[in-house]
Amino acid sequence: MPSEQVLREKLQKIEALFAGGATDGEKLAAGAAAERIRARLKEATGKEKPVEIRFSLADPWSRQLFIALCRRYGIRPYRYPRMRRQSIVISAPQSFIDGVLWAEFEQINEALVDYLAEITDKVIQEEVFGSTDDAEVVAEAPQIGF
Repeated sequence: MPSEQVLREKLQKIEALFAGGATDGEKLAAGAAAERIRARLKEATGKEKPVEIRFSLADPWSRQLFIALCRRYGIRPYRYPRMRRQSIVISAPQSFIDGVLWAEFEQINEALVDYLAEITDKVIQEEVFGSTDDAEVVAEAPQIGF
């Protein structure tokens, strides 16, 4: 099972990838990477008009991650009255959403989901039951004939 530190390093590398760091030292500096991404957002905002897009994220951890990522880059996530909790609306340049925000979210979310799945399996195996195998597939129940 990867440690929390390994996960943190992986997340920093993902962010550095989207920040486009010029040197290895810059790629490892998470704060500088976030600042470069904010600069890319500002540049995109100057070139194109922001669009309003609604995202639907049913998983609470994914939703929490997406909201935090938006806020990190200065994008305000919101929802309108009567919208479900899983709905998140943002207004940003389409090129930034597609090329940076959503792509980075998907990679970070995948890393977090993998990490949470490994922790869940470990806890279940150690504290509940030694196997986390799925339910077995059995023959269909007999049909009542006419």
